[in-house]
Amino acid sequence: MNDASRVSKRSVAAVATVVIIVTAAAVFLSGRGQSSTEAAAPGNTSISNSSQSTPAVELSPSQLNSIKIEAVGSFRFDVEKEAVGNISYADDLSVDVFPPYQGTIIKALVELGTPVQKDQPLYTIKSPDLIQAESTLIGAAATYELTTKELVRAKDLYTTNVGVPQKELEQAISDQQTAEGALKAARDAVRVFGKTDAEIDQMIASRKIDPALVVRSPIAGKVTAFNAPAGLLVQPGSGTAPYSVANVTVKWMLANVPEGESASYHVGQPVEVKVMAYPDRVFKGKVSKIYEAVDPNTHRVTIRSEIADSRNELRPGMLANFVIRVDGPVLATAIPANGVVREPDGTMVAWVTTDHRHFAQKTIKTGLRQNGRVQILDGVQQGEFVVSDGAVFLSNMLEAPPSD
Repeated sequence: MNDASRVSKRSVAAVATVVIIVTAAAVFLSGRGQSSTEAAAPGNTSISNSSQSTPAVELSPSQLNSIKIEAVGSFRFDVEKEAVGNISYADDLSVDVFPPYQGTIIKALVELGTPVQKDQPLYTIKSPDLIQAESTLIGAAATYELTTKELVRAKDLYTTNVGVPQKELEQAISDQQTAEGALKAARDAVRVFGKTDAEIDQMIASRKIDPALVVRSPIAGKVTAFNAPAGLLVQPGSGTAPYSVANVTVKWMLANVPEGESASYHVGQPVEVKVMAYPDRVFKGKVSKIYEAVDPNTHRVTIRSEIADSRNELRPGMLANFVIRVDGPVLATAIPANGVVREPDGTMVAWVTTDHRHFAQKTIKTGLRQNGRVQILDGVQQGEFVVSDGAVFLSNMLEAPPSD
């Protein structure tokens, strides 16, 4: 073999040796990288949140203690509407007590807030009309007494030997009958002012008038307004009423609801009311009237409900939150409220799992909410397993994954 052939063979062998060394190094380095990646995976939270995949997380055994899981089920929801209203007295059970005639107040007999019975005296006034009627009564009584005596005298003379003309006797009878009719009319006129027969008889016997006109409560209830200082001139239906009396065992709640929802409301629907003064109390009632007019500025309809308040705890003007059941119960897919998370963009999401370790976030559409349950209209199905408590914990992990 010549020298050229030997040199060529040495060059080929050298190149082959370099290739073998480079290949081995590459394989070695590749093997180290794979082992390093696999060694880091066990025991750590895995998060996938790319734009091309469903957001998901994997929890370690210790992190699973922070959540609860249950199967999606069904729940019976009452179809209800919620709104805000104001408490007021029931107008048809509340009366402004004006006097029947003009006069000046003599004395107020009942204080503000006092319970009263029907026909109980509230205040008295000095009425010129009453004085005139009583004066007429006393005059009519005197005339009747005089004509009665004259009739008795005429009858006595007519039956005796002295005798009187028939015409005179008939005139005495006529005068006495006229006086009797006038007295009855005068008694009726005074009785209109609220005087009793006993009081009328006393005035006739004493020949003294009683100028005090007693104004009585037309209903049983409670005094809800008072403006009756002594000497105040009052007259029927004018100005501020001296007294207002209301049946306080029933209140009204007036609420304005969107006109688009007005068709859902009907008279007789049950109502539950809460007020801030009694946060743990629920007052029961029912819809009593749906007003015809729609406010052209707010496009809302006024709904009136009658609320039972036997202990008179509700006060006019109180702000009230109320729920009206507008339809019968509906059986629907539902999950616990703690399993629903509202995202910053307003969408609702829930977390589902198939192995109780890996969790995927799903966008859902919600409906009714009652008793800690949320109706699911779309997004998850019955039988799927969802996070029922701690869903916020999983959503937060997408932003800042916690270390184990």
